[in-house]
Amino acid sequence: MKPSIDIATKIANALEVSLDYLVGSSDAVLEKALVKKITDIQKLSDEDKMCVHKILDAFLRDSKARAAYSA
Repeated sequence: MKPSIDIATKIANALEVSLDYLVGSSDAVLEKALVKKITDIQKLSDEDKMCVHKILDAFLRDSKARAAYSA
């Protein structure tokens, strides 16, 4: 038995996972808070989005470097 899209959406919301994850289209569990932040970032001006991307890129680069040195 397959649930309707409305029921599947409610299940995904209750489990706090994306609908893609619930139906097996993605192996990444996206936290609702993270999805909300991404949505908010998409609404920013192009200049502000570029700033957020630069900050994230720097943080991820540094995080990967720390992980590589501690391994």
